[in-house]
Amino acid sequence: MEKILIFGHKNPDTDSICSAIVYADVKTKLGLNVEAVRLGEVNGETQFALDYFQATAPRQVATVADETNKVILVDHNECQQSADDIGLVQVVEVIDHHRIANFETTDPLYFRAEPVGCTATILKKIYKENNLEISKQMAGLMLSAIISDSLLFKSPTCTEEDIAAARELAEIAGVDAEAYGLDMLKAGADVSSKTVDQLLSLDAKEFKMGNARVEIAQVNAIGVEEVLGRKAEIEEALSQLVAEKKLDLFLFVVTDILTNDSTAIAVGQAAKTVEQAFNVTLDDNKAVLKGVVSRKKQIVPPLTEALNK
Repeated sequence: MEKILIFGHKNPDTDSICSAIVYADVKTKLGLNVEAVRLGEVNGETQFALDYFQATAPRQVATVADETNKVILVDHNECQQSADDIGLVQVVEVIDHHRIANFETTDPLYFRAEPVGCTATILKKIYKENNLEISKQMAGLMLSAIISDSLLFKSPTCTEEDIAAARELAEIAGVDAEAYGLDMLKAGADVSSKTVDQLLSLDAKEFKMGNARVEIAQVNAIGVEEVLGRKAEIEEALSQLVAEKKLDLFLFVVTDILTNDSTAIAVGQAAKTVEQAFNVTLDDNKAVLKGVVSRKKQIVPPLTEALNK
């Protein structure tokens, strides 16, 4: 039986890594030959979760066609966010909770996208639908993914389904969701040792918005002053990335997990659309986005609308 690789998006976050591991567990229990892999480095938050629940990070790959003909995507569906050679393999399944864009296949597939806050919330239902037992480790990883994507249930993307799933998973995992979640988020919010290149790639996704190519990177922090103190260095790096990747806009977003506000730095010829999208004024390429914490729900939709005008 040919091995199927399961992976999340490039520059993976906790949901991408944990959902790949968890769905590999599901598929293995159902008798398939699968392996979870990752398309980038493991960030501090995710490593905290993996260490806590004694899980090993999937091995890192950039391409997949040299290993298999079939893949399963979790936590993404847009081709520019996937493996570099995604067009050379057959996507047999997608489990996701994002918008559907730039996605086309030549063969039928199982495609499951639900308007919930986290891929792991869907995976928990898949365990139940297949009468599979959830281990303490898998419960912990799914809980970690939900906490990450929902910013401990504070994000507008968080649904009642996510909260209910998290409560049940926390019980199976044997942890207090709030206490564990805060420790995990704090681990991810420590950016003191990160280089500028690391900050810009920790959780970056590329999007097609109208005719524009846009990349949005987001980092969580406890207070934004430490990151913004490196603004000149960040802007220089952003300008280089815009030129190298031929982007119309690179939006770098620093989210304060204590205040639930974000500060954005915009670089590129389409930077002014940020003002229109968020009803703000860029001051030296920077603006505060009050109450904005979710890239999926609060950043991508208004920016897409502005760039489509």
